[in-house]
Amino acid sequence: MLNYLWFIIAAFCEIGGCYAFWMWLRMDRSPLWLVPGMLSLAVFALLLTRVEAAYAGRAYAAYGGIYVAASLFWLAIIERSRPLLSDWLGVALCVVGASVILFGPRASA
Repeated sequence: MLNYLWFIIAAFCEIGGCYAFWMWLRMDRSPLWLVPGMLSLAVFALLLTRVEAAYAGRAYAAYGGIYVAASLFWLAIIERSRPLLSDWLGVALCVVGASVILFGPRASA
């Protein structure tokens, strides 16, 4: 379960870092937005290394489902736009898929 905590924190760091670039380039905000944005993206990368997975690719694939969920929460809370029922259905599928990737059975070597 600790993996999910790392994924959730990493997702908000990644979204926050990318949002800083969005604010700068799409909303004509100050380039100073890039400083916390880049710091946030660096923390995101470090957090993904905390995930207990034998392979980075599997950890990143599983993270993708959690990222989708965090993105919709960001949409609802920060951008104040209500996600649709179909959005939440998609999130449920992604989180189930992420769990299968992370915790599914592994062939023994």
